[in-house]
This record gives sequence, C-alpha cells and structure tokens, in this order.
Amino acid sequence: MKLSDLENKLEIEFKNEDLLKEALTHRSYLNEHPSWPHPHNERLEYLGDAVLELAVTEDLFKKFMKAAEGQLTVLRAALVNYQILSKIALEMGLGRFILMSKSEMKDTGKAREVILANALEALIGAVYIDQGFKKTKDFIKRLITDDRIEEILETKSYKDPKSELQEIIQEKLRITPSYRVRGESGPAQQRIFRVGVYSNDDLIEEGSGSSKQEAETDAARKALKHYKR
Repeated sequence: MKLSDLENKLEIEFKNEDLLKEALTHRSYLNEHPSWPHPHNERLEYLGDAVLELAVTEDLFKKFMKAAEGQLTVLRAALVNYQILSKIALEMGLGRFILMSKSEMKDTGKAREVILANALEALIGAVYIDQGFKKTKDFIKRLITDDRIEEILETKSYKDPKSELQEIIQEKLRITPSYRVRGESGPAQQRIFRVGVYSNDDLIEEGSGSSKQEAETDAARKALKHYKR
C-alpha cells in the first residue's frame, strides 16, 4: 500500500513523510529489519496520547456546557480508550499500513487492538508535529469526536463500572477514586490480581481478576453498591 493512499484516507498531506513512516513503525519491525532508517512509534504515541486527550477535552467542554466535571471525564474516557481507538483504526484500514514483525501480524484479540490503538495515537502525534494543533484538532474531531459521541450517548456505552463510579464520587466528594494492587497469586500464566478502589486513602471495595484492569473493574462494580444516586 502506498502512503499516499493513507494520506487520502486521512485527508492530510504530510510535509515531512518521515513522521508518517515513524508513526507506522511498530517496535517489532526493527527486530527483523535493523536497517530500517526510522525509529519505532512509541515516542509519537506518547505525544499523540496527550494531544488526543487535550483535543477531546476541549471539544467536550464546548459541546456540553452544562455537564459536570465527572460527566465530562467519563465521556472523554469512553472516547479515547483503546477499544474505541482500535475500532476506528480498523475501520480506516490503518492496520494495512503498520509495519510490524511477522509474529505480530498473526496476533488477534486484545494484542492486535492495542497495536492498532497505539498506532492511531502515534499518527495523531505525527499530525500534530507536521500540521500544528489546529489541524490536529480538526482531524480528531472529524475522526473521533463527531463520529462517536452520539453513538456513545445513545448506547450509554460510557457507563462502564469504573467510569460510573468515578462520576458518582467526583459529584459527591469532589475527588477521583484511585486503584492499588493489594496482592497477586497463582502461577505466571494464571496470575490473579487483587485490586482495591480507594476514596482518598479509604478502601471502598476490593476486586479480583486475571489482569489488573479486570480486577479494577470488579472492584468498581462492587463499590457501586455502596452509592445510590
């Protein structure tokens, strides 16, 4: 696939095409192609993540003038999580342009979703450096906010346990709940994590799961039973 095909999809013509190549280079590709002259995309991903969050925050702030901080935080989390980003990347065919190792190409499920989401964030970082913040905001608005916000509001997909708990606690106590690992057990391939959700330093509930994220969700689900709207 030609990079110009991707640029046409993005409706962006890069001034410095090396930035685009860097954004599309997964770390694993360099292991098989050490002579590839461009670095992997993790620095651009780091930048793109920050730019994405700021752009979405500003857009939601202007779009929902009467929404409380907690509601805006929940909506933002629903728009910038890796599942949504990977879905957008998949729909735009970004995966066909990402350079990665043969083994990574075979990955499916969450591993592939993370690669797609990270590449999209790296792409946003590249657009920011190449085109500036205004054009990047327009790009993010067109690609993410405008297309997804109505869907999220209609389906209420933003109401995951962690987001709902955060919204409630921020409204009631004006603080953001935090999560801490309280223990691990089991062999490496079957690890079970215990995570507590806290309001300040007060433990609200504890959850468990095969990953930290799963344990956090379980803890938040249990904690919601302590709060009534």
